[in-house]
Amino acid sequence: MITTIEELSLNAWASLQTLLYDGWVIRFANGYTKRANSVNPLYSSTIDTGEKLLFCESLYRKQNLPTVFKLTAAVHPHDLDDRLEKRGYQKDSPTSVQTVGLEVSDLQVPSTAELQESLSDDWLWNFCAMSAISDAHRNTLREILINIIPRHCFVALTSNGRVVACGLGVLQSGYIGLFDIVTDPDFRRRGFGQQVISSILAWGKENQAKTAYLQVMLNNPPALQLYAKLGFREQYQYWYRIQA
Repeated sequence: MITTIEELSLNAWASLQTLLYDGWVIRFANGYTKRANSVNPLYSSTIDTGEKLLFCESLYRKQNLPTVFKLTAAVHPHDLDDRLEKRGYQKDSPTSVQTVGLEVSDLQVPSTAELQESLSDDWLWNFCAMSAISDAHRNTLREILINIIPRHCFVALTSNGRVVACGLGVLQSGYIGLFDIVTDPDFRRRGFGQQVISSILAWGKENQAKTAYLQVMLNNPPALQLYAKLGFREQYQYWYRIQA
């Protein structure tokens, strides 16, 4: 389960550059998001771990970026988290990965939701405005989104002609992943985020998705409560180790 969802997540959130190195997936995207700028030690290794760490650190140093590792309980080698901690790497952003089955779900797309399978300037502008994405990162985000290979949909929810929430769904191998669910700060706690989620899940189910998955940080109680209400249950956690 861990490896499957981690692979789906890598495909759903594209990096701009990727290097495969002895079972580790090393990603770069101009420093925008830890997901797209981190080492993912998913598979078994043969090279000495100390040598691999030096190699990764040199790569990120050349990019003027901190070295970041994305870790789960299934990393290779299994003591990598301890080794990184001893090396001075700080733990950051513990996150719950959750799933829900869609077989019996009664899902509908509200009339106020617009779904598009390609990125539009309007969706990007609204997402950046609601998420406070800086102009410096906007072009990188655009590149990430247009480089998503699996089929995907962008959802924008309107209220009185104004976009108040949006999100991204990525479909692959019977799974629909939820990404970047955001609501305008002036319109939160009114159910708009839930409507975006329902729209994405309905679109996924219509296109043969059997399971939905998402990633939610543990320091976000409102989102955790919403996802629990929708039936999502934790499968595992991941966290980052960031070079001091």
